[in-house]
Amino acid sequence: MFQIEGNCWIRPQLAREKIEGCHICTYVMPGEPQVILGKDKAFTYDYMFDMDSQQDAIYTTCTEKLIEGCFEGYNATIFAYGQTGSGKTYTMGTGFDVNISDEELGIIPRAVHHLFKGIEERREAAQEQGRPVPEFKINAQFLELYNEEVLDLFDSTRDMKQKSHIKIHEDASGGIYTVGVTTRTVSSETEMIQCLKLGALSRTTASTQMNVQSSRSHAIFTIHLCQVRVCTDNRVSNGNSEMDEYETLTAKFHFVDLAGSERLKRTGATGDRAKEGISINCGLLALGNVISALGDRGKRASHVPYRDSKLTRLLQDSLGGNSQTVMIACISPSDRDFMETLNTLKYANRARNIKNRVMVNQDKASQQISALRTEIARLQMELMEYKTGKRMAGEDGVESFSDMFHENSMLQTENSNLRVRVKAMQETIDAQRARLTQLISDQANQVLSKAGGTEEIGNMIQGYIKEIEDLRAKLLESESVNEHLRKNLSRASNRQSLYGGPGTFSSTSLAPEKETSDIIELAKKDLEKLKKREKKKKKSDHEEGEEEEEEEEEEMDVEESSDDSDSESDEKENFQADLANITCEIAIKQKLIDELENSQRRLHTLKQQYEQKLMMLQCKIRDTQLERDRVLHNMSKTVGTEDKARKIKAEYEKKLSVMNKELQKLHSAQKEHARLLKNQSQYEKQLKKLQMDVAEMKKTKVRLMKQMKEQQEKNRMNESRRNREIASLKKDQRKQEHQLKLLEAQKRQQELILRRKTEEVTALRRQARPTSGKVIRKVNLPESVQDSSHRPPSGRMSSYRRTVGVYSTRIARNKWQSLERRITDVIMQRMTISNMEADMNRLLKQREELTKRKEKVIRKRDRLIREGPEAEKAVLPLNEEVDALTANIDYINDSIADCQANIMQMEETKEEGDIVDVSAVISSCTLTEARFLLDHFMSMAINKGLQAAQRESQVKVMEGRLKQTEITSATQNQLLFHMLKEKAEFNPELDALLGNALSGSRTSSGLEKRAPEPSPLSRRKTYDKAQAAADRAKMSVALKLLDSIVSSLQLLTERCMCVFCRGIINPVPATKGSRSSTLQCVHVAEGHSKAVLCVDCTDDLLFTGSKDRTCKVWNLVTGQEIMSLSGHPNNVVSVRYSSSLVFTVSTTYIKVWDIRDSAKCIRTLTSSGQVNVGDACASNTSRTVTIPAGENQINQIALNPSGTVLYAAAGNSVRVWDLRRFASTGKLIGHLGPVMCLTVDRSGNNQDLVITGSKDHYIKLFDVTEGSLGSIGPTHNFEPPHYDGIESLVVQGDILFSGSRDNGIKKWDLDRKDLLQQVPNAHRDWVCALGVVPGSPALLSGCRGGVLKLWHTDTLGTLGELKGHESPINGISTNSSHLFTASDDRTVKIWRARGGLDSTLEAGDNADEVASN
Repeated sequence: MFQIEGNCWIRPQLAREKIEGCHICTYVMPGEPQVILGKDKAFTYDYMFDMDSQQDAIYTTCTEKLIEGCFEGYNATIFAYGQTGSGKTYTMGTGFDVNISDEELGIIPRAVHHLFKGIEERREAAQEQGRPVPEFKINAQFLELYNEEVLDLFDSTRDMKQKSHIKIHEDASGGIYTVGVTTRTVSSETEMIQCLKLGALSRTTASTQMNVQSSRSHAIFTIHLCQVRVCTDNRVSNGNSEMDEYETLTAKFHFVDLAGSERLKRTGATGDRAKEGISINCGLLALGNVISALGDRGKRASHVPYRDSKLTRLLQDSLGGNSQTVMIACISPSDRDFMETLNTLKYANRARNIKNRVMVNQDKASQQISALRTEIARLQMELMEYKTGKRMAGEDGVESFSDMFHENSMLQTENSNLRVRVKAMQETIDAQRARLTQLISDQANQVLSKAGGTEEIGNMIQGYIKEIEDLRAKLLESESVNEHLRKNLSRASNRQSLYGGPGTFSSTSLAPEKETSDIIELAKKDLEKLKKREKKKKKSDHEEGEEEEEEEEEEMDVEESSDDSDSESDEKENFQADLANITCEIAIKQKLIDELENSQRRLHTLKQQYEQKLMMLQCKIRDTQLERDRVLHNMSKTVGTEDKARKIKAEYEKKLSVMNKELQKLHSAQKEHARLLKNQSQYEKQLKKLQMDVAEMKKTKVRLMKQMKEQQEKNRMNESRRNREIASLKKDQRKQEHQLKLLEAQKRQQELILRRKTEEVTALRRQARPTSGKVIRKVNLPESVQDSSHRPPSGRMSSYRRTVGVYSTRIARNKWQSLERRITDVIMQRMTISNMEADMNRLLKQREELTKRKEKVIRKRDRLIREGPEAEKAVLPLNEEVDALTANIDYINDSIADCQANIMQMEETKEEGDIVDVSAVISSCTLTEARFLLDHFMSMAINKGLQAAQRESQVKVMEGRLKQTEITSATQNQLLFHMLKEKAEFNPELDALLGNALSGSRTSSGLEKRAPEPSPLSRRKTYDKAQAAADRAKMSVALKLLDSIVSSLQLLTERCMCVFCRGIINPVPATKGSRSSTLQCVHVAEGHSKAVLCVDCTDDLLFTGSKDRTCKVWNLVTGQEIMSLSGHPNNVVSVRYSSSLVFTVSTTYIKVWDIRDSAKCIRTLTSSGQVNVGDACASNTSRTVTIPAGENQINQIALNPSGTVLYAAAGNSVRVWDLRRFASTGKLIGHLGPVMCLTVDRSGNNQDLVITGSKDHYIKLFDVTEGSLGSIGPTHNFEPPHYDGIESLVVQGDILFSGSRDNGIKKWDLDRKDLLQQVPNAHRDWVCALGVVPGSPALLSGCRGGVLKLWHTDTLGTLGELKGHESPINGISTNSSHLFTASDDRTVKIWRARGGLDSTLEAGDNADEVASN
């Protein structure tokens, strides 16, 4: 198998992209084949090429090995994929340029050069080695896929208007080939390059907005290589000569230059270019579907749509077939092409999962020869193993590895381990010896130093000590060797004494004989025991076999199966124990036989030695007798003295006696030898018997092993049979349960249908109007209100319900719900991603405009600088403008980066959230379920089509109304102008404005009148046109004047209202019931005309925000309203105060007011991070509901304890502002829903702890260090979440309290970050506000029903409850002594905790203690 290799190349930025200010959105990890897109999305490939990579490196890494594989008979494919203008044609080398250098040559020219160079090298190598030169044949084809038509680029006579006659076919082995294509045979590199140029010039190209020379078709350049070469590995012998073997190898190499994926919006293609782009995208879509089907693990078993496009049909071999395929993803580094780059990287990442089945392309004879060669090599290896003894065949023909081989390998391993151990011990001994020497020398030096010795004497002593230790070690080593040799010598002498010495036989020679006979007797007894054991074993096996047959006839039971398994395991253990014992006995007997054979060999050698010695002694006796006779003869001849004769006689008598003794010894030895010969025959008989016993025992061992295997196989079959029976029983049980559930569901369905029919009959009897009216009302309802069953109208109601009653099973309903959810999720995801893409394109256009404007300003500034130092004053504003433009461009770049990160996050969540496999759900449907789903799909399609038609009709109606409104507005403007003209007589200011407007119109009309007129009729027409233009000018001036008058009147009205309707804080008289309550309302602040939404306070000041678009500032000392901050576009939803600055929130804006300077708005902050000096909303006098593009609704703001950082909850994130610079420094991200509330606390290491509550039911904690930039993720996610959105948060010390729409309150520990307590239904409605009572361990909560409740902060026990307002409570704030509650009843109530609260707290504590006790 060959896994498709995925590589990525990032082209350098173009000059146009640099001029337009495009940033680089890709980053390659150094030393790693990984590219990071955006901020943190990483893609890993086999090889990665950055912008500075050269063509040579790309070719060497990707293509060189494929060319070498072609010479070995492997197919190869390399294709480049990417958006238009990403450098695919440049990489492949199909777009020839006149001025191209050798370093910039693409893959195809380099591959052609490499191919012909390899052919020459192989021919030269064959000639040098004296072998036949291989034959090569090279063919080339060049195809173009244009608008799903396969065209031949080598055919210069083709007519573009006629349809192509090229056909695509598939051979028996699955290979793809084409019919009707021109094939050119080439023999040189130059000829191949010429063919490539000819085809490249015939290729279809055109210009688009993204690329000047864009490829409008897919191109496939194919090289077919056929070679006939000699097999040098093996030769076929023919008599005395040798015959060469030839093999034929074929290979094809596809070079694919895909056309770039493109978007018609960006390319600006129209007409034929648009059709070409659609065709290109269709082919690439089909290619992507094939890659998904082959690469996705979940879809590998499904159908691969090769036939959806001719492109995928041509590349069928390359994707999942017989080819070594390499894909090069060409991408652009600019952030303008972010989406295209993302799609390309995902495309290439999926392609890396495909695995091709690669094999050598040989003819049948070569394949057979190769297979035979492989078989011969295998057999030769087996024969060598048999010869060396590694393999052996048993008596039953079973092959196995010999025990000697295993023992040898074990001994070699043990030997190597012992060597390592000996080496380590030797090193340890050397180290210990050196240490001992050093210690002794140190001791000697101490003694010497006390005696007054010198250093030279100490060194000499140390040398002597070292030499002594070395000699001592050698002495110990020699002593151990000597001892070992002595033991061996004594063992050898004992062995010799077993059979007697070489000289004489003593009476002790009977002892070894006796020992030998004892050993033989012992062996006989052991053999008898083994035979008895074998008989018992056979008998027990026979009985066990009968027992097993009886057990099989019995019924299977769980307890019996467990007993059987235990007995089988015991039998298995007995078998293994018997086999081990028999093996041990065989080894003992084998050793005994070896010992007897060795003794027999020693007896034979002793016999030969004794016979030789006997013959030598007999010769010596004969020689001695001859010498005696000769001496006696000489004595008879010579006359000597008697003494001399006596001496000679004594000498010879002595010799004779010695010889007689020796003769007697030899006779005794001869007798002993004869006896040993008799014993030898007995030994031989015993040896034969033992050998027979060993052979029998080996057969027994083999039989036992067979029996064990049979027993194991029988046990395995029994176990599998039992498992199958258990599985079938479980399956039957599941079927019965399923049938029971189906019957229950059918019963419930029938009851439901019966109840519905009864209700319908009752309703029809009561109602007089027809059913069609209901249906019309049902169709007009929105989709969310309609019934999920999608009932058809009137006439077919009963039949449809019967059909639903038959087919709408629970499984079908679940499948329909899962499909419906999946469709909704996909639609929402695609809508979100498309909106994000639109935002990113809008930001890119803004950046492009600002970059062009910045370039103009820089050129103007440079021109002024060249004029001289006089223009320095004019240069300063230009510098400021350049800085402002640079800051705006940086802000837009940050926004683009955030948008890209959000898109990446959406893509990841889309991949992770793809839980419902639609194809799997559909494929698992039965016929009835498919009908059910099809019926629901039809109903959904009808409803969606009806809604779309209704909305189109509404749009047309609204367009007609808009035109009518424009006409009416024009008429009203004319009437208003005439009215103002009449009123101008009494208003000199209005008369002057109208006069200026009329003079301007007269001047323009006068200029028009002075133009030459050819005729009176044309003069009349020109006059009419001028009159109309003058009227339009008058109307515009009048409208502007009217707008200014209306706005001034509104401002005057607001100021009058502020003067005459200024708010006041009124005291509330205490009642009898309120005096005893824990909370007492002491004052009420009134002055807002609409609901009060937010409140903030200090000890002296009170700040309230309302739906009347104002924020009022109150003096708590005097009880009067100080000022009213107006001019907000909509409701004021949040207000905060810090060091003379008031921050108010309305829609997407945060206004910063300096109340020291007569309530002046000094800054306007937006949710997207922009900063405007002054009041950016001052021009909008009316209420604004719409939210600008790229902005989000701000729900709440909070300040850190030091007042230097502002946190604004906008959308799913929290924007962080540095108030010292009024600049956005980052965002807090991590929520999936809008952030509804937040609070800020300070940690022990002076970090801001930001706690946020969201509509996604979760509370998150963020650690924000001073000076941190960028996006910050949460450090903790509080679990378990609420059951609905979070509405309020408050912190007291290390405790956090949270209120939710689920009517509950939870208490959290911020140190351990876990849930301490919770009150599930604390209120009957949403818990909208929380606050801590000053100076008491009590928590105040307010709900949407206007109820206030007091809770003990330690136990969350209820301390009191009262009706605080008649309308929902929107906010709670506290200072050092009072509590403030804002409500929809347009008032802010001021509360004070009574003294009775302490006693209430004590009573609550005592009650808790009693309950705990």
